[in-house]
Order: sequence, then structure tokens, then C-alpha cells
Amino acid sequence: MDVHTEMLARLRNRKPGYSLDQPFYIDPAYHQVDLEQIWYKDWLFVGHDCEIPNAGNYFTVQVGAYAVVVVRGEDGEIRALHNSCRHRGSRVCLDHRGSAAKLVCPYHQWTYDLDGSLLFARQMGEGFDTSGFSLKPVACEAAGGYIFICLADRPMDFAPFRAMMEPFFLLHRLRDAKIAYESTIIEKGNWKLVWENNRECYHCAGNHPELCKTFPEAPTITGVNGADDPEIAAHWAKCEAAGLPSAFTIDEKGQYRATRVPLLREAISYTISGRKAVQMRLSDNVHMDRIGSLLLYHYPTTWNHVLSDHAITFRVLPLSATETAVTTKWLVHKDAVEGIDYRLDELIHVWTETNDQDRQIVEENARGIHSPAYEPGPYSQIHEGGVIQFVDWYADFMESRLSGGSRPALRSVA
Repeated sequence: MDVHTEMLARLRNRKPGYSLDQPFYIDPAYHQVDLEQIWYKDWLFVGHDCEIPNAGNYFTVQVGAYAVVVVRGEDGEIRALHNSCRHRGSRVCLDHRGSAAKLVCPYHQWTYDLDGSLLFARQMGEGFDTSGFSLKPVACEAAGGYIFICLADRPMDFAPFRAMMEPFFLLHRLRDAKIAYESTIIEKGNWKLVWENNRECYHCAGNHPELCKTFPEAPTITGVNGADDPEIAAHWAKCEAAGLPSAFTIDEKGQYRATRVPLLREAISYTISGRKAVQMRLSDNVHMDRIGSLLLYHYPTTWNHVLSDHAITFRVLPLSATETAVTTKWLVHKDAVEGIDYRLDELIHVWTETNDQDRQIVEENARGIHSPAYEPGPYSQIHEGGVIQFVDWYADFMESRLSGGSRPALRSVA
């Protein structure tokens, strides 16, 4: 039985409301199928417009086997290109981020314009036609201050996601923000374990003392709705009356959703005190401080918190079957000055601590799953509805793609 057939059989036989069989979390062959069926086919969040504000600004990202460079052209357009020279395949841009008038391969100095077209290839002989050797393009879309790429030859339609998220995000002007701080941690666990941990706060009281000072542990916050929670419904009404879209909205297939949730005790920001971390509001369009947190989830790469004073964005990228890179970025108003408008240690403290706590949780989860004694266990119907929804999304997507059929409807969540 090949790995595709084995995975499909396990998915079809899995028990709803339970965690996945062991190989889904540790097997390199299963991980390779994840890459092929999800990571190489779906839209992936890679960064923000504000990271490359000027022509020639670029950043690089590695998704499985694919090296990609995202660059702003002379025409102001943001493009993604395969970061592989058309000469002998060397990476062209080596740095995590940078700025260049042209993209020059360091190996033999083949030189590309910012749109990827080959301008110069030295000593290739008379008659060499540069037009056939441009850097290969990667599908790229920008929406609401976020940049997504898709490695598929025929990407899925991006328009529905843009239509859902931009009404929530455009008012926050993330395209005009700046990155105050960025960190990347390597969690020694499968990417699905990272997401499962994120999708519930069942674990928060025992593990996240800093976060629990401002972030509610209520299952309606991490679940797949919130309309039945009167506090959340009242928060939506207050924010929407002020012109801030807030009510829970989800893709019919469950891949992405957005909503605005209240923080605890009238807190404004993710700080130990609950007070602002940044004295200058993130957006000039938002005239309230207590707007809670705007949440955005898009499987498989990103979850987000946008507050009145700053935003925290998270990017998930798989490194192997048992390693995942989680990159966190803190965004503030472009004119905010460190040491005057905010203290960096206060801005990043809560989520720096929370990220490290989550890393430890995921790694212990992964160690336990490696045991021969592991078998799938039941999720809490009360607290882990968000986890159930994520695992259902994964299982339904994979089952559909492995069987070559249309994507089935997601299972209901109690």
C-alpha cells in the first residue's frame, strides 16, 4: 500500500472528534504528502506590504523545497518569483530581506530586473536570447496589508478571501504600518500540532499567565462562532456602530475566518496592565481604544490579532515532519517612535512569553505522540471546538485531494 492510499484509508476511518493517527504527526512520508497537497497548492501568507515599501525592497521565504523572493517593482507592484537562477539554479537573493536596484545572482552574476526578466548574462556567446530565461513567477496577491503566494500552476481563486477580509482590515491601515519587531522560533513538532494548540484556550489557565491577564479563556473566543455569547455579541454591536466590521465571518469550506473579540476587564492591549503598549493608535481611521482584538485565521499559514494600538501577526511554515517555524511580527503606526511612543520590551513581552510557552507545550505534545502507546484521544466538545474544526478541515481537504474528488462538506461542530 503506498502512502497516499494509506493516508486516505486512515482519514476515511478516523473517529470524528478525536485527534489524528500517529503517522499524521511524525511520519516524513505523510509530511511530504501534506506539502504536495496543501502547502504547494493553497494560498500562503508570507509577509506584509509595509515590509517592502519601496522599489527594490524584497524578502525571501522558504516553503518546503521552494525558495521564493517577494519584491516590489519599479511600477510599485508586488511580485513573487522563484528564487532560483535560470542559469544553474543557485539562489539569487540570499538575505532574509534587503534592497537592490537589480537582482544579481552571486554565482555568475546573471542579472534580473525587479520583474524577474533577465537583463544580462555575461559571456554566454553571440545570439544568446535572454528573453527565454526570466525568473519563474509565483502567484502573488496583496490584501488588506497582507501578502499571499500560491505555488500551484493553477491557483485557487483568491477573490473570495479578499472580499471577506478587506472590510475587516482596510480600516486598520496595515499597509502603512511598520514592523517594530520580528522573531522566529522553531517548534519541534508537526505543523498540525502547532495549529491544534493555537485553536483552543483549554490549556491557557495552566500555561499562559501573561496572556490570561487580558485574553479571555472562553471557548466562544477560540471556537467557530460567538453569536450565542452575550458579551461577544455586545462587543460586535458596539464596534460595528463605530464603523468597525466585527461579527464572525467564515469561509463556507472552513479555511479562513475573521471576527473581533473583547479583551478582559476593558483592557486595551496585550500588556500585563492591559493599558496601551503604543501611545499612537495603529490607524488614524480607528477612533476607539477598546476595540478588543480583530482575529484572522487562514489555514495553513496564519493567525492574527489586531488591536487599536498595534497588531501581532503569526506565520507558520513547516520545516520537516517534526519541526515548524513560527514567525511573529509586531506592527505599529509608521510614525511611532520606539522609546517615545512605545517601549519595545512592553510591546512584545506578553506574546514573547506566550510563544515560548506554546513551544514547550507543542514539543511535549510531540514527544508523547512519538510513544508506541499513543492512540487518538477525544477533544473536549466544550473547549476544543476550534481544534475539531481545524482537524475536520485538514481531513476533509486531504481526503478530497487524495481521492481526486470534489471537496466534501465539513463535519458539524457541536
